[in-house]
Amino acid sequence: MSILLQERAVSTAAERYLLVYMLAVLIIVTTLVIVFFIVFQKRKNKLLLDKIKQQQEFDEEISRTQTEIQEQTLKHIGWELHDNVGQLLAYASMQMNMISAKASSDIKESIDATSDVIKESLKEVRSLSKSLNNEVILNIGFEESINNELNRLKRMKFASAKLHIKGDKVPFNDKKHEIIIFRILQEFFSNSVKYSEAENLSVFLNYQPNMLVIEASDDGKGFDMETVEKGSGLINMKSRAELINATFNMYSKPNEGVKIIIDYPLS
Repeated sequence: MSILLQERAVSTAAERYLLVYMLAVLIIVTTLVIVFFIVFQKRKNKLLLDKIKQQQEFDEEISRTQTEIQEQTLKHIGWELHDNVGQLLAYASMQMNMISAKASSDIKESIDATSDVIKESLKEVRSLSKSLNNEVILNIGFEESINNELNRLKRMKFASAKLHIKGDKVPFNDKKHEIIIFRILQEFFSNSVKYSEAENLSVFLNYQPNMLVIEASDDGKGFDMETVEKGSGLINMKSRAELINATFNMYSKPNEGVKIIIDYPLS
């Protein structure tokens, strides 16, 4: 009887050890599976993040390249306007002056009026050529470039076009950013000329300790932000702002004009 009890005790102990062993193996296997799953997920997430980062860097490089190509194209157009078209208009103005000196009194007034139109056209061409050439913009400065552009637009179309400045001017750390912000404003001005039917333009530069807040607005017919088609102009402005880590927002309502706000970090 004693031997039977001993054998049963040994059997029970063996079963207990086997159960513990199986539980330990199960725990180890489960732990390994969990660890493997966590490592796999981390690696998968890292690969996804790397892919997203690479795509963002690729998109930024494409945008940067497109911007550089556009700047080179605008500079070339500016040179052509200044050197070729400008010279032709200057020559035409000189010829009109010579003709006016010899013309009879009955047609002299018409010739002089035509000469004045040519001179005004020459002035506009030279002003436009300056606004297209980034080297000229950098040379005369950011604020002066905006002023020149507003004055040109005022002569063309608008009753008023004013620049307002608040705070002490803080220089840009990267001069290229001046060009990019100026091009965003030019895009806004162009849209105002083409679509807004506005009479007045205004630009506010608010220099804060670590931020330059730029507001540009017109008093045109505006549009419904919910239904308007997002055209290339808006896309260009947003993508240019993203290149310089600035935030871009546009606000408009029917019959209430359009406003854009650019928050550009100065440091």
